[in-house]
Amino acid sequence: MAQMTMIQAITHALDLELARDEKVLLFGEDVGNNGGVFRATEGLQKKYGEDRVFDTPLAESGIIGLANGLAVQGFRPVPEIQFFGFVFEAFDQIASQIARLRYRSGGRFHAPVTIRSPFGGGVRTPELHSDSLEGLFLQSPGVKVVIPSTPYDAKGLLLSAIRDNDPVIFLEHMRLYRSFRQEVPEEEYTIPLGKANVVREGKDVTIVTYGAMVGVSQKAADQWAKDKGLQAEVIDLRTISPIDIETITASIEKTGRAIVVQEAQRSAGAGAEIVAQINENAIFHLEAPVLRVSPPDTVYPFGLIEDEWLPTQQAVLAALNKVVSL
Repeated sequence: MAQMTMIQAITHALDLELARDEKVLLFGEDVGNNGGVFRATEGLQKKYGEDRVFDTPLAESGIIGLANGLAVQGFRPVPEIQFFGFVFEAFDQIASQIARLRYRSGGRFHAPVTIRSPFGGGVRTPELHSDSLEGLFLQSPGVKVVIPSTPYDAKGLLLSAIRDNDPVIFLEHMRLYRSFRQEVPEEEYTIPLGKANVVREGKDVTIVTYGAMVGVSQKAADQWAKDKGLQAEVIDLRTISPIDIETITASIEKTGRAIVVQEAQRSAGAGAEIVAQINENAIFHLEAPVLRVSPPDTVYPFGLIEDEWLPTQQAVLAALNKVVSL
């Protein structure tokens, strides 16, 4: 079994799907000969040709509009938005066109489009390159939103996303691209969309999180166990739309307490939706209010101060200590 970084696992998944299905097409800004700004598509144009892996103009709305048209014609497009902070240029194409295609056509057409995009902070990018905008798409029925936290998950979830007959927004945290390696099978495997993963067992508090905050939460849980002798269960959602409320509820039935950790701003995002669903499904199992750990409701800060803005292991520890004291 090979040791891969997340970016290598993503490249491997794209390679497998291009080989398996001739209807799969990759395109976006610089994804062709250059291999993409993070080299996720490196070598794929040379292997599969300019008709299947190609560059587009610097126009996000055009990229997603092209994906929509190709999907209607029977292709399985995998467009890339070079940085998710620029998705606003394509928001109408996603929310008003691709997400509604199956409903609008009465099921005659599907939109098997997987929109890949880097996102997330901690790497000192310029303005608009690090924003966590996944919450915008939770209110866009018709699209799934997938956020892997490990190389193994990235490959299995991306294969599932490309094979899904409905649109999927596949968000890749930039800080995780090359931060660690993991054993990843070289053969095909899929991970079901919409199914969370319990990455750490515990009995005292449930931590619900996703993306880069999974690692932060695991480190906090390990430190909490060492300092206090208490055990936090950590749930990696993997998919934030739809949310796997069954796994969350089962965990809260055991622990009785929960915190939600997200990198996106506090209000009206995935964390708020998770808390609402916990209230609807597990409130009688709670012994304390559900707490949130997140950055404040400001624009994403300049690189010099982003470490002060992003949620930290210490912030998660503080929330764990608070929720058991209530």
